[in-house]
Amino acid sequence: MERLICLGIGYIFGMFQTGYLVGKSHHIDIRQCGSGNAGTTNALRTLGKKAGAITLLGDMFKCVLAILLVDHLFKNNYQDILPLLGMYTAAGCVLGHNFPFYLHFKGGKGVAASAGMLLALDWKVFLIAAGVFLILFFTIHYVSVGSISAYVTALICFVVFGAMGCYGMDLPHTVEMDVVMGLMTVLAVYRHRSNISRLLSGKESKVYLGKAGKRE
Repeated sequence: MERLICLGIGYIFGMFQTGYLVGKSHHIDIRQCGSGNAGTTNALRTLGKKAGAITLLGDMFKCVLAILLVDHLFKNNYQDILPLLGMYTAAGCVLGHNFPFYLHFKGGKGVAASAGMLLALDWKVFLIAAGVFLILFFTIHYVSVGSISAYVTALICFVVFGAMGCYGMDLPHTVEMDVVMGLMTVLAVYRHRSNISRLLSGKESKVYLGKAGKRE
């Protein structure tokens, strides 16, 4: 039951669509522009660096806040599995971000929300994954490649750190956390399927921070 509660809390927080609200403040539905997503990359391409930064921070910290709330609610009775409950909360947040029911289940891709999850659960994993993303972004300028690579890197880190006992849980709960993270990684790759198709065909757009909105 506690896992379902965490998923529900995460979903509620995840439905706060920063990119959609930023777009509305500019009198547009961002889902009808650019890639059609309500996430950071589309906000950056469509509305510029400021809108992209606001969307990134908003989507990150809604997941951070959801996990902090779950920690507060369950710290007395479930202290030994708080990392697992945090992972379920993050999964709910990503689902709420990707599939908000009040926007006809058309949201973003969950990468920024997942970055908030990493920040809240394990800052070391966050730094490693962020490093992978930034290196790839500033060398090849494909956000999709950086995002997928960062997600896979984070999964590997959670598996390795969990096996080392870094999260203080027994083996079954550690494996369960890895499975949830694995499913989130699969979802992230699936949400990027159109980007992968464009990459394979050489039609994927590059993003340059100094030239927001430019597509190649």
